[in-house]
Amino acid sequence: MGPPTSKFPKVSAGCRAPGPAAPEPPGAPMRLAPSPAGPHPAWGRGPRVRDSGDGRRGRVFAADIISTVEFNHTGELLATGDKGGRVVIFQREPEMRKLRGVTQLVNSRPGMEARLPDTRTASKNAPHSQGEYDVYSTFQSHEPEFDYLKSLEIEEKINKIKWLPQQNAAHSLLSTNDKTIKLWKITERDKRPEGYNLKDEEGKLKDLSTVTSLQVPVLKPMDLMVEVSPRRIFANGHTYHINSISVNSDCETYMSADDLRINLWHLAITDRSFNIVDIKPANMEDLTEVITASEFHPHHCNLFVYSSSKGSLRLCDMRAAALCDKHSKLFEEPEDPSNRSFFSEIISSVSDVKFSHSGRYMLTRDYLTVKVWDLNMEARPIETYQVHDYLRSKLCSLYENDCIFDKFECAWNGSDSVIMTGAYNNFFRMFDRNTKRDVTLEASRESSKPRAVLKPRRVCVGGKRRRDDISVDSLDFTKKILHTAWHPAENIIAIAATNNLYIFQDKVNSEMH
Repeated sequence: MGPPTSKFPKVSAGCRAPGPAAPEPPGAPMRLAPSPAGPHPAWGRGPRVRDSGDGRRGRVFAADIISTVEFNHTGELLATGDKGGRVVIFQREPEMRKLRGVTQLVNSRPGMEARLPDTRTASKNAPHSQGEYDVYSTFQSHEPEFDYLKSLEIEEKINKIKWLPQQNAAHSLLSTNDKTIKLWKITERDKRPEGYNLKDEEGKLKDLSTVTSLQVPVLKPMDLMVEVSPRRIFANGHTYHINSISVNSDCETYMSADDLRINLWHLAITDRSFNIVDIKPANMEDLTEVITASEFHPHHCNLFVYSSSKGSLRLCDMRAAALCDKHSKLFEEPEDPSNRSFFSEIISSVSDVKFSHSGRYMLTRDYLTVKVWDLNMEARPIETYQVHDYLRSKLCSLYENDCIFDKFECAWNGSDSVIMTGAYNNFFRMFDRNTKRDVTLEASRESSKPRAVLKPRRVCVGGKRRRDDISVDSLDFTKKILHTAWHPAENIIAIAATNNLYIFQDKVNSEMH
């Protein structure tokens, strides 16, 4: 699929510290809207809700680089993890907010409490656009560790975050680094008990001789307090680095995958897991592929899929056997001999796999393409979209600087009609499955002025260049968008660009409401 033309939408980008954002109508599907330049999908400016590092000096600290982005099942909460082991949760604010101070109570480890300031205090009459995401809670999920038996340092980097379906007023999420998975509970408190008989206001025991009467304790309003506490720690389940976790639709189990094994866990049991896939050969010299990603089916709790470094997908049914080494279906596209090269196996490795919301399709991302697979057709993908085919001639230099090993993620919109993935130079690509049209957009601080409109970007390989075109030789490969997420019901997308988080919204639908 070729590069976008001038008929593509004008799209506005977001880049901010917590502040007002463009409204997003509830339940708005991505759709085409007419404009003088022709039909196009349009997006409104969204805020950058996170910025780490020393912006004045242009320095980015490794610990501040965002390593995962995830909406919860309603889209009201958005979580990010970084290489420093921190998790930052953003909450979508209502249209109007009451005046109240907020304090966060963070328990990142049992017995450790810290009170952090929050920025969610607003004027009583100040309007807030629906769709604005403000900081809700920040906590340290993982710390660096050292395995003395293997002389191996375990990084604190957050590899994945997955939200659990909400069962009550509290929220729960799983976060993992290379070795340890943790279950966190997020709760709110806005009342406190007062009027104890045996304790004073500071919680100290009173002198019993001073107690002359009895009173009934009462609950009184207080500043909102967000409390984050660890509920479970799932450790010692993986020999190799964890690359993905996925919560089952039964809401009781989840699976975690590393390079060679996939384990099934119960959310209430931390001391044991069940190995459901093991591709480790008896002799490691015979190893030909590794597991790169895995995910449960959104509706059928017995089905899951995992991808490999050879570009294949294996759909497994846990009803068939306890150990799912024998897959139910194998999805693999035959290689075109004319495109065979030294880099073929590297660029065919699947870096991400996602089931569609309907459960009928699977979306995969390799280095140069995104593909849509039908669960009923194993021979080949039903759709293939070129993300940055202009890099095919640059594979040698990309191999030398290790960029060829970058793992890009992909995402569906709420109706499974549009797919999104990242690229280099802070570009990200969107493909409309119905119209077969695509667009390249850029997430950058320079172009994210308030209410600014982003124009589609076009990469020029050779020949005549338009004024706004960028040469393939000018691409900055240190700026890459690896992690993206799409709101489950509305046209709101989150883009992680190094240490910045951008949010984009459908501008056409926002302006119509």
